[in-house]
Amino acid sequence: MPPGRAHPNVDDLPPLRPVETLILMMLTAGDRHGYGLRQDIIDHTSGRVALEAGNLYRHLRRLEAGGCLAESDRPPTHQDERRIYYHLTPVGRRVLAAEMVRLRSLVRLADERRVISPLRP
Repeated sequence: MPPGRAHPNVDDLPPLRPVETLILMMLTAGDRHGYGLRQDIIDHTSGRVALEAGNLYRHLRRLEAGGCLAESDRPPTHQDERRIYYHLTPVGRRVLAAEMVRLRSLVRLADERRVISPLRP
């Protein structure tokens, strides 16, 4: 979202793409650079989602344009200062939370309709 424009109600936004949901979720652990995000996603999905660099950065640019993430202002503490680090913005956190609520509702429906085994407390 361009600077200076009001942020929309996150509940009115369309669902996130699965990869974008993963990216935002990985950023909840703290600032990450692109390669680190890619590795986090590979680890979390046991290798089932392995983004190519171009595809990853296309999603990062889209999320940045939407105000969900931003380049980190902090200088990197790692040895390679050329890497660009990203952080989750307050808008991104709200968008991610809204997506998780939407997915929880969908999982409940799948449970009710016996698409999946019932959830156990």
